[in-house]
Amino acid sequence: MLDHLGIQVRDVPASAAFYDAVLATLGARRLMEFGDVLGYGSDKPDFWLSPTTATGAAHEAHIAFTAPDRAAVRAFHDAAVAVGAEVLHAPRVWPEYHPTYFGAFVRDPDGNNVEAVCHAPE
Repeated sequence: MLDHLGIQVRDVPASAAFYDAVLATLGARRLMEFGDVLGYGSDKPDFWLSPTTATGAAHEAHIAFTAPDRAAVRAFHDAAVAVGAEVLHAPRVWPEYHPTYFGAFVRDPDGNNVEAVCHAPE
């Protein structure tokens, strides 16, 4: 349904360091840069960061990235911890979503709830 998604961030270098680390564990990387606008993906940029232009408090977004397997979810979590992210939920099965939903949730530098999820069974 979605072709691409962009979010605005307060500190592009801090957010770039976070997303460079965590998205690499999921097979994605920074593919494009237009000044301080950054595009991430595996074959085309489908996730974008740009500097915020709004004033006032930001609203939390929830962004869930697909992981190919449970090991990638754990690697995402570990990479986020290594760059200082707040852990919201360590990797685990979430049976309330469905029996094989395996996810980890962290906060990015702007307070967004960022998740890696694998739907495959072990």
